[in-house]
Amino acid sequence: MTALNALTAARDDGGFLPLHAYGALGDGRAVVLSGSDGSIDWWCVPNMDSPPLFDRLLDADTGGRFVLAPVDPFTVERRYLPDSNVLETIFATETGRVRMVESLNSGSAGRLPWAELARRLEGIAGSMRFAIDLRFGRRADTVSPYFSRAGQHHVFHVGSVLGLFLKSDSVTIDQQNDGGIRASVTLDATDRATIAIVAGADEPLVVPDIAEIDARIDLSDAEWRSWCDRISYTGARRELVLRHALALKLLLYSPTGAIVAAATTSLPERIGGDKNWDYRYAWIRDAGYTIKAFLRIGAQAEAKAGFTWLLKRLGDGLPRVCYTLGGDPVDAPRSIAIDGYQGSQPVQVGNAAGAQHQHGIYGDIFETAERFIACGNILDSRSAETLSHLADQCADRWREPDAGIWELPDLRHYTMSKISCWQALARAVELADGGHLPTTCRDRWARERDRIEAWIGEHCWSETRGTYLFYPGSDRLDASLALAVRFRFDGRDRMRRTLDAIDSELAAGAFHYRYSGADAEEGCFLACTFWMVEARAMLGERARAAVQFDAALAGLESGVGIAPEMVDATNGQWLGNMPQGLTHLAILQTAATLDLGADTHA
Repeated sequence: MTALNALTAARDDGGFLPLHAYGALGDGRAVVLSGSDGSIDWWCVPNMDSPPLFDRLLDADTGGRFVLAPVDPFTVERRYLPDSNVLETIFATETGRVRMVESLNSGSAGRLPWAELARRLEGIAGSMRFAIDLRFGRRADTVSPYFSRAGQHHVFHVGSVLGLFLKSDSVTIDQQNDGGIRASVTLDATDRATIAIVAGADEPLVVPDIAEIDARIDLSDAEWRSWCDRISYTGARRELVLRHALALKLLLYSPTGAIVAAATTSLPERIGGDKNWDYRYAWIRDAGYTIKAFLRIGAQAEAKAGFTWLLKRLGDGLPRVCYTLGGDPVDAPRSIAIDGYQGSQPVQVGNAAGAQHQHGIYGDIFETAERFIACGNILDSRSAETLSHLADQCADRWREPDAGIWELPDLRHYTMSKISCWQALARAVELADGGHLPTTCRDRWARERDRIEAWIGEHCWSETRGTYLFYPGSDRLDASLALAVRFRFDGRDRMRRTLDAIDSELAAGAFHYRYSGADAEEGCFLACTFWMVEARAMLGERARAAVQFDAALAGLESGVGIAPEMVDATNGQWLGNMPQGLTHLAILQTAATLDLGADTHA
């Protein structure tokens, strides 16, 4: 992942850049998407779920952007610096080569108490002139950005956001008004120039010296590398595992320990379609899976932060499917009056999943707790009591229909939901037997576990089709059933036959659709493909799994190291919100499972 990748810098006729042409920067509080053409098109300030300061990603014409690009035609090569989330771009024109290094900076003591986006240009050969175009988003015309002066400083105001535009002396301001700043700089070989934005919301700002900001680019790179050095994973695919661990680290919201599903909203699952969701919230499912991934690679601090966040949510009564990054209920979705990526409507804030119930949360929580304990950690008595009550709740509710893992509008008895309830009670019994949970209801949990397994066998298995079905009475399939192998459900023969059926009916090239009929509405869901690969490996088909794994990774090679939610199987176009946590953790877990000596249930 450290090799330079040649990427397109061309936008389509509507002014949109392909999603694979973006790299992500982060500081534990927010995520920036930086395009291969030098345009930063997405940054919510100060938090991942704040309104965007830059939103060209969803509004090509009038959206906010921070462009730093050569004046003449150019080509680019990009990579993340080794073991780092600092991004490097090499621009080449007929007259020269220049290196740009970008970072959402941190300090020596961790996340800075302000947002600091830094971009450094370094001349390599010849000469190159750069144009700088800074414009701020208007939040669908609900705010009107403006500049003011504080001494010699360029101060901007966008709603509650207060910020500074800072630069090296060699950068010339060509035009400034309330609409933004246009500037330029020319670099010869060995020249350097740094351009930065420092910002916050409803708070006073310090004014760092540009030299300090420049130095923090290298400090941030060193901090990322130090974090990777502490990762204990030593498998053959360590480099790949670290790259996807770094992507997951971007999605950990450090102020609370919440793990955001993705850093964007409303990127479409099909171009021109209406399945455009806001993923800037913390799902119980995603948190559980990510905590397990962090545990597997020895990232104990991140795993503990995420697990503590999760357990605190469970103490508030009936658990929700998802929460805000601060731990509050998620608002119902509302539309924002902007064009959307390639005209895909609606653009939304909020998510309807906040009002749903999914049985999958029970399995996710207990699997996470089991892995936390298996890695040598300890539950406190309050958390143990909370989990015990949750097991009782699962035992009471498993017979009810729910929205399922895919958050569908029709409440049904989804097979995967029942398996998740079985999983929860199976793990609860194991935790009780190990002395980690109160044993008062242990025998009741065991009986309900066995009833669920019998119910699934009677109602969800089709001997005629030779597969577990999406839900009883249906002839449809669900690719998420591949997870049942990881959850240790059922025997090997039925799961292998189910995987064969999914490959036969839901595969499209190297990838898979989520469920029967999804091909008419959306792209292939990447996590499903990697769940399928991992399941094959766990069932002993390691050679086949390795071939499928490499084929799926090859389908993502157009990017620089982050991954989306979906891919269009017909043309390879990336779809959905990104960086997508489920995709990254599925790749990480599958790589670890394929490595020799890996614990296949970690």
